Amino acid sequence: MKNIFVPGVGQHENIGDIILRRPLINWLRESGELHIYVGASTIGYDRGLGIQPQDVLYHSFIKWYLSALWQAIKLNAHYAFKPGEVQLTIMGLKEHLVMLPLLAILRLTGGKVIRIGSGARNYAALPRMFMMPSVWLSNIVMWRDPVTTAYMGAGATMPDLAFVEGANQAEHLPLKERNILVVSMRGDREHPSDEWLEAVKLYAAQQSLSVVLITQVLRDSALSKKLADKLGAGLIDWDGENHDVQEKQLRDLYARTHTVVSDRLHVLITAYTHGALPIGMLSYASDKIKRHFDAAGVNNICIFTSGMNKNAIFDAMKTILENHSTTLSALSATREKLLAIKKQVSVLLA
Repeated sequence: MKNIFVPGVGQHENIGDIILRRPLINWLRESGELHIYVGASTIGYDRGLGIQPQDVLYHSFIKWYLSALWQAIKLNAHYAFKPGEVQLTIMGLKEHLVMLPLLAILRLTGGKVIRIGSGARNYAALPRMFMMPSVWLSNIVMWRDPVTTAYMGAGATMPDLAFVEGANQAEHLPLKERNILVVSMRGDREHPSDEWLEAVKLYAAQQSLSVVLITQVLRDSALSKKLADKLGAGLIDWDGENHDVQEKQLRDLYARTHTVVSDRLHVLITAYTHGALPIGMLSYASDKIKRHFDAAGVNNICIFTSGMNKNAIFDAMKTILENHSTTLSALSATREKLLAIKKQVSVLLA
Protein backbone atom coordinates (compact mmCIF):
# COMPACT_ATOMS: atom_id res chain seq x y z
CA MET A 1 0.00 0.00 0.00
CA LYS A 2 1.85 3.08 -1.27
CA ASN A 3 1.26 6.77 -0.74
CA ILE A 4 -1.01 8.17 -3.45
CA PHE A 5 -0.76 11.88 -4.20
CA VAL A 6 -3.77 13.53 -5.81
CA PRO A 7 -4.94 17.15 -6.17
CA GLY A 8 -8.42 17.73 -4.81
CA VAL A 9 -8.35 21.46 -5.37
CA GLY A 10 -11.09 23.02 -7.46
CA GLN A 11 -13.47 25.94 -7.60
CA HIS A 12 -14.49 26.01 -3.96
CA GLU A 13 -17.78 27.74 -4.85
CA ASN A 14 -18.75 24.93 -7.23
CA ILE A 15 -20.32 21.74 -5.88
CA GLY A 16 -19.90 20.21 -9.35
CA ASP A 17 -16.12 20.26 -8.87
CA ILE A 18 -16.57 18.13 -5.77
CA ILE A 19 -18.94 15.73 -7.50
CA LEU A 20 -16.58 15.02 -10.40
CA ARG A 21 -13.46 14.58 -8.19
CA ARG A 22 -14.84 12.57 -5.28
CA PRO A 23 -15.30 9.24 -7.12
CA LEU A 24 -11.62 9.02 -8.07
CA ILE A 25 -10.54 9.93 -4.54
CA ASN A 26 -12.76 7.16 -3.17
CA TRP A 27 -11.39 4.67 -5.68
CA LEU A 28 -7.77 5.53 -4.87
CA ARG A 29 -8.32 5.22 -1.13
CA GLU A 30 -8.73 1.46 -1.58
CA SER A 31 -5.16 1.20 -2.91
CA GLY A 32 -3.09 3.30 -0.52
CA GLU A 33 -2.77 6.25 1.84
CA LEU A 34 -4.11 9.40 0.22
CA HIS A 35 -2.19 12.68 0.24
CA ILE A 36 -4.65 15.29 -1.02
CA TYR A 37 -3.85 18.88 -1.92
CA VAL A 38 -6.92 21.11 -1.46
CA GLY A 39 -5.40 24.60 -1.47
CA ALA A 40 -7.35 27.32 0.34
CA SER A 41 -10.40 25.13 0.77
CA THR A 42 -13.12 25.49 3.38
CA ILE A 43 -14.24 22.87 5.87
CA GLY A 44 -17.48 22.54 3.90
CA TYR A 45 -15.58 21.84 0.68
CA ASP A 46 -13.42 19.22 2.40
CA ARG A 47 -16.48 17.48 3.87
CA GLY A 48 -18.14 17.49 0.48
CA LEU A 49 -15.01 15.98 -1.06
CA GLY A 50 -15.38 13.11 1.40
CA ILE A 51 -12.07 13.61 3.22
CA GLN A 52 -11.56 10.81 5.75
CA PRO A 53 -9.61 10.89 9.06
CA GLN A 54 -6.89 8.65 7.62
CA ASP A 55 -6.28 10.95 4.63
CA VAL A 56 -3.35 13.36 4.75
CA LEU A 57 -4.59 16.83 3.82
CA TYR A 58 -2.43 19.67 2.50
CA HIS A 59 -3.29 23.34 2.13
CA SER A 60 0.29 24.14 1.07
CA PHE A 61 1.24 23.09 -2.46
CA ILE A 62 4.98 23.20 -1.66
CA LYS A 63 4.65 20.85 1.33
CA TRP A 64 2.50 18.46 -0.71
CA TYR A 65 4.87 18.50 -3.68
CA LEU A 66 8.02 18.01 -1.59
CA SER A 67 6.35 15.14 0.25
CA ALA A 68 5.47 13.54 -3.09
CA LEU A 69 9.06 13.89 -4.34
CA TRP A 70 10.45 12.35 -1.14
CA GLN A 71 8.07 9.39 -1.23
CA ALA A 72 8.81 8.85 -4.93
CA ILE A 73 12.55 8.74 -4.23
CA LYS A 74 11.80 6.19 -1.48
CA LEU A 75 9.94 4.05 -4.10
CA ASN A 76 6.72 4.56 -2.19
CA ALA A 77 4.40 6.78 -4.25
CA HIS A 78 1.83 6.97 -7.05
CA TYR A 79 0.27 10.07 -8.60
CA ALA A 80 -3.21 10.78 -10.01
CA PHE A 81 -4.10 13.89 -12.00
CA LYS A 82 -7.33 15.51 -10.86
CA PRO A 83 -10.37 14.89 -13.06
CA GLY A 84 -12.18 17.81 -14.63
CA GLU A 85 -11.69 20.50 -17.21
CA VAL A 86 -8.22 21.34 -18.46
CA GLN A 87 -7.82 24.87 -19.79
CA LEU A 88 -5.21 24.66 -22.51
CA THR A 89 -3.50 27.90 -21.60
CA ILE A 90 -0.14 28.42 -19.91
CA MET A 91 -1.89 29.01 -16.56
CA GLY A 92 -4.23 26.10 -17.13
CA LEU A 93 -1.33 23.75 -17.80
CA LYS A 94 0.59 24.50 -14.60
CA GLU A 95 -0.20 21.10 -13.05
CA HIS A 96 0.93 19.30 -16.18
CA LEU A 97 4.22 21.21 -16.37
CA VAL A 98 5.14 21.53 -12.69
CA MET A 99 4.55 17.83 -12.04
CA LEU A 100 6.93 16.63 -14.77
CA PRO A 101 9.96 16.10 -12.45
CA LEU A 102 7.79 14.06 -10.07
CA LEU A 103 6.29 12.02 -12.91
CA ALA A 104 9.73 11.24 -14.31
CA ILE A 105 10.97 10.04 -10.90
CA LEU A 106 7.85 7.95 -10.41
CA ARG A 107 8.21 6.21 -13.74
CA LEU A 108 11.91 5.52 -13.06
CA THR A 109 11.18 4.07 -9.62
CA GLY A 110 8.13 1.96 -10.48
CA GLY A 111 5.46 4.40 -9.34
CA LYS A 112 2.28 4.69 -11.36
CA VAL A 113 0.70 7.78 -12.92
CA ILE A 114 -3.06 7.90 -13.52
CA ARG A 115 -4.91 10.36 -15.71
CA ILE A 116 -8.64 9.69 -15.96
CA GLY A 117 -11.77 11.82 -16.23
CA SER A 118 -10.26 14.97 -17.73
CA GLY A 119 -11.38 16.96 -20.76
CA ALA A 120 -10.05 19.95 -22.66
CA ARG A 121 -11.77 23.30 -22.58
CA ASN A 122 -10.16 24.64 -25.72
CA TYR A 123 -8.06 23.09 -28.46
CA ALA A 124 -5.06 25.29 -29.20
CA ALA A 125 -2.08 23.53 -30.77
CA LEU A 126 0.76 25.12 -28.78
CA PRO A 127 -0.59 24.32 -25.27
CA ARG A 128 -1.24 20.75 -26.43
CA MET A 129 2.47 20.42 -27.25
CA PHE A 130 3.37 21.50 -23.69
CA MET A 131 0.88 19.05 -22.20
CA MET A 132 1.95 15.94 -24.11
CA PRO A 133 5.03 15.04 -21.99
CA SER A 134 2.82 14.55 -18.94
CA VAL A 135 0.46 12.45 -21.05
CA TRP A 136 3.30 10.24 -22.28
CA LEU A 137 4.47 9.72 -18.70
CA SER A 138 1.03 8.46 -17.59
CA ASN A 139 0.33 4.73 -17.22
CA ILE A 140 -3.36 5.11 -17.98
CA VAL A 141 -4.93 7.94 -19.99
CA MET A 142 -8.71 8.26 -20.38
CA TRP A 143 -10.51 11.45 -21.40
CA ARG A 144 -14.10 12.26 -20.52
CA ASP A 145 -15.24 13.20 -24.03
CA PRO A 146 -14.45 12.00 -27.56
CA VAL A 147 -13.45 15.43 -28.87
CA THR A 148 -10.63 15.70 -26.33
CA THR A 149 -9.49 12.14 -27.12
CA ALA A 150 -9.27 12.93 -30.82
CA TYR A 151 -7.52 16.23 -30.17
CA MET A 152 -4.89 14.75 -27.82
CA GLY A 153 -4.25 11.76 -30.09
CA ALA A 154 -3.49 9.52 -27.10
CA GLY A 155 -5.61 7.57 -24.66
CA ALA A 156 -9.23 6.41 -24.69
CA THR A 157 -12.65 7.91 -23.99
CA MET A 158 -14.63 7.30 -20.80
CA PRO A 159 -17.81 8.76 -19.25
CA ASP A 160 -17.46 11.56 -16.72
CA LEU A 161 -16.82 10.16 -13.23
CA ALA A 162 -19.92 11.92 -11.85
CA PHE A 163 -22.14 9.36 -13.61
CA VAL A 164 -21.02 6.68 -11.14
CA GLU A 165 -22.61 8.39 -8.13
CA GLY A 166 -26.30 8.93 -7.39
CA ALA A 167 -29.03 6.42 -6.64
CA ASN A 168 -29.23 2.83 -7.82
CA GLN A 169 -31.45 2.64 -10.89
CA ALA A 170 -33.72 0.14 -9.20
CA GLU A 171 -34.52 2.87 -6.65
CA HIS A 172 -35.43 5.55 -9.23
CA LEU A 173 -39.02 6.71 -9.16
CA PRO A 174 -40.75 6.22 -12.53
CA LEU A 175 -40.99 9.45 -14.49
CA LYS A 176 -44.79 9.48 -14.21
CA GLU A 177 -44.51 9.64 -10.39
CA ARG A 178 -42.22 12.69 -10.42
CA ASN A 179 -43.59 16.21 -10.12
CA ILE A 180 -40.65 18.65 -10.18
CA LEU A 181 -39.05 20.61 -13.02
CA VAL A 182 -35.60 21.79 -11.89
CA VAL A 183 -34.01 24.79 -13.59
CA SER A 184 -30.42 25.91 -13.03
CA MET A 185 -28.59 28.32 -15.34
CA ARG A 186 -25.13 29.84 -15.48
CA GLY A 187 -25.00 33.37 -14.15
CA ASP A 188 -21.90 34.19 -16.20
CA ARG A 189 -23.40 33.55 -19.65
CA GLU A 190 -26.20 35.02 -21.76
CA HIS A 191 -29.41 34.90 -19.74
CA PRO A 192 -32.47 33.00 -20.99
CA SER A 193 -34.83 34.92 -23.27
CA ASP A 194 -38.52 35.55 -22.65
CA GLU A 195 -39.29 32.91 -25.31
CA TRP A 196 -37.13 30.44 -23.36
CA LEU A 197 -39.00 31.21 -20.15
CA GLU A 198 -42.41 30.87 -21.78
CA ALA A 199 -41.45 27.49 -23.25
CA VAL A 200 -40.38 26.24 -19.81
CA LYS A 201 -43.68 27.43 -18.31
CA LEU A 202 -45.61 25.65 -21.06
CA TYR A 203 -43.68 22.41 -20.59
CA ALA A 204 -44.20 22.49 -16.81
CA ALA A 205 -47.91 23.17 -17.22
CA GLN A 206 -48.41 20.36 -19.73
CA GLN A 207 -46.59 17.84 -17.52
CA SER A 208 -48.15 19.16 -14.27
CA LEU A 209 -44.76 19.97 -12.79
CA SER A 210 -43.79 22.44 -10.09
CA VAL A 211 -40.79 24.53 -11.12
CA VAL A 212 -37.87 24.88 -8.70
CA LEU A 213 -34.75 26.97 -9.32
CA ILE A 214 -31.57 25.65 -7.71
CA THR A 215 -28.07 26.98 -7.13
CA GLN A 216 -25.28 24.41 -7.41
CA VAL A 217 -22.60 27.02 -8.17
CA LEU A 218 -22.47 30.09 -5.93
CA ARG A 219 -22.02 32.65 -8.74
CA ASP A 220 -25.33 31.51 -10.24
CA SER A 221 -27.26 32.60 -7.15
CA ALA A 222 -28.38 36.02 -8.41
CA LEU A 223 -29.72 34.56 -11.66
CA SER A 224 -31.46 31.73 -9.79
CA LYS A 225 -33.37 34.31 -7.74
CA LYS A 226 -34.22 36.35 -10.83
CA LEU A 227 -35.49 33.35 -12.80
CA ALA A 228 -37.47 32.05 -9.81
CA ASP A 229 -39.28 35.39 -9.72
CA LYS A 230 -39.95 35.40 -13.47
CA LEU A 231 -41.19 31.81 -13.49
CA GLY A 232 -43.17 32.09 -10.26
CA ALA A 233 -41.09 29.17 -9.03
CA GLY A 234 -39.64 27.78 -5.84
CA LEU A 235 -35.98 28.35 -5.00
CA ILE A 236 -33.23 26.36 -3.33
CA ASP A 237 -30.43 28.90 -3.10
CA TRP A 238 -26.96 28.52 -1.58
CA ASP A 239 -24.64 30.79 0.42
CA GLY A 240 -21.43 28.95 -0.53
CA GLU A 241 -21.05 27.17 2.84
CA ASN A 242 -21.72 23.58 3.95
CA HIS A 243 -21.23 22.02 0.53
CA ASP A 244 -22.20 18.56 1.76
CA VAL A 245 -25.51 19.80 3.20
CA GLN A 246 -26.41 21.65 -0.01
CA GLU A 247 -25.49 18.66 -2.16
CA LYS A 248 -27.69 16.33 -0.09
CA GLN A 249 -30.60 18.77 -0.33
CA LEU A 250 -30.20 18.92 -4.11
CA ARG A 251 -29.89 15.15 -4.49
CA ASP A 252 -33.07 14.67 -2.44
CA LEU A 253 -34.80 17.07 -4.84
CA TYR A 254 -33.35 15.37 -7.93
CA ALA A 255 -34.81 12.06 -6.72
CA ARG A 256 -38.27 13.61 -7.23
CA THR A 257 -37.39 15.57 -10.36
CA HIS A 258 -39.12 14.75 -13.63
CA THR A 259 -37.00 16.99 -15.89
CA VAL A 260 -33.90 19.09 -15.27
CA VAL A 261 -33.25 22.08 -17.55
CA SER A 262 -29.78 23.55 -17.32
CA ASP A 263 -26.63 24.69 -19.09
CA ARG A 264 -24.53 23.36 -16.21
CA LEU A 265 -22.99 19.97 -17.06
CA HIS A 266 -22.86 18.63 -13.52
CA VAL A 267 -26.34 19.80 -12.64
CA LEU A 268 -27.59 17.72 -15.56
CA ILE A 269 -25.40 14.70 -14.76
CA THR A 270 -26.21 14.68 -11.04
CA ALA A 271 -29.97 14.95 -11.57
CA TYR A 272 -29.74 12.29 -14.30
CA THR A 273 -28.06 9.86 -11.86
CA HIS A 274 -31.21 10.14 -9.73
CA GLY A 275 -33.53 9.35 -12.63
CA ALA A 276 -34.40 12.84 -13.91
CA LEU A 277 -34.65 13.53 -17.64
CA PRO A 278 -31.82 15.93 -18.63
CA ILE A 279 -32.39 18.75 -21.12
CA GLY A 280 -29.41 20.92 -21.93
CA MET A 281 -30.90 24.32 -22.87
CA LEU A 282 -28.36 26.82 -24.14
CA SER A 283 -28.85 30.26 -25.63
CA TYR A 284 -25.18 30.38 -26.68
CA ALA A 285 -22.86 28.17 -28.72
CA SER A 286 -21.19 25.38 -26.71
CA ASP A 287 -20.77 21.65 -27.29
CA LYS A 288 -19.58 20.83 -23.76
CA ILE A 289 -22.80 19.19 -22.57
CA LYS A 290 -23.31 17.32 -25.85
CA ARG A 291 -19.85 15.80 -26.01
CA HIS A 292 -19.85 14.69 -22.36
CA PHE A 293 -23.27 13.05 -22.62
CA ASP A 294 -22.23 11.50 -25.95
CA ALA A 295 -19.35 9.82 -24.10
CA ALA A 296 -21.95 8.32 -21.74
CA GLY A 297 -24.06 7.01 -24.62
CA VAL A 298 -26.75 9.65 -24.16
CA ASN A 299 -27.54 11.55 -27.34
CA ASN A 300 -29.81 14.36 -28.49
CA ILE A 301 -30.56 16.03 -25.16
CA CYS A 302 -29.37 19.54 -26.07
CA ILE A 303 -31.36 22.46 -27.46
CA PHE A 304 -29.66 25.59 -28.79
CA THR A 305 -32.40 28.15 -28.37
CA SER A 306 -30.89 31.22 -30.05
CA GLY A 307 -33.42 32.57 -32.56
CA MET A 308 -36.10 30.03 -31.58
CA ASN A 309 -39.59 31.08 -30.51
CA LYS A 310 -41.57 29.65 -27.61
CA ASN A 311 -43.31 26.96 -29.63
CA ALA A 312 -40.13 25.74 -31.31
CA ILE A 313 -38.36 25.41 -27.96
CA PHE A 314 -41.36 23.66 -26.43
CA ASP A 315 -41.55 21.21 -29.37
CA ALA A 316 -37.85 20.42 -28.99
CA MET A 317 -38.36 19.73 -25.28
CA LYS A 318 -41.26 17.42 -26.08
CA THR A 319 -39.11 15.48 -28.56
CA ILE A 320 -36.52 14.85 -25.84
CA LEU A 321 -39.31 13.77 -23.49
CA GLU A 322 -40.65 11.32 -26.06
CA ASN A 323 -37.26 9.59 -26.10
CA HIS A 324 -36.96 9.46 -22.31
CA SER A 325 -36.84 5.65 -22.09
CA THR A 326 -33.71 5.43 -24.24
CA THR A 327 -32.07 8.32 -22.41
CA LEU A 328 -32.73 7.07 -18.87
CA SER A 329 -31.85 3.43 -19.60
CA ALA A 330 -28.36 4.39 -20.85
CA LEU A 331 -27.17 5.02 -17.29
CA SER A 332 -26.73 1.30 -16.58
CA ALA A 333 -24.17 0.74 -19.34
CA THR A 334 -22.38 3.97 -18.42
CA ARG A 335 -21.91 2.86 -14.85
CA GLU A 336 -20.68 -0.57 -15.97
CA LYS A 337 -17.98 1.16 -18.02
CA LEU A 338 -16.92 3.26 -15.05
CA LEU A 339 -16.76 0.28 -12.70
CA ALA A 340 -14.57 -1.52 -15.24
CA ILE A 341 -12.22 1.49 -15.20
CA LYS A 342 -12.21 1.41 -11.39
CA LYS A 343 -11.07 -2.22 -11.54
CA GLN A 344 -8.39 -1.29 -14.06
CA VAL A 345 -7.07 1.40 -11.71
CA SER A 346 -7.08 -1.00 -8.75
CA VAL A 347 -5.12 -3.62 -10.70
CA LEU A 348 -2.59 -1.01 -11.83
CA LEU A 349 -1.97 0.15 -8.26
CA ALA A 350 -1.91 -3.31 -6.68
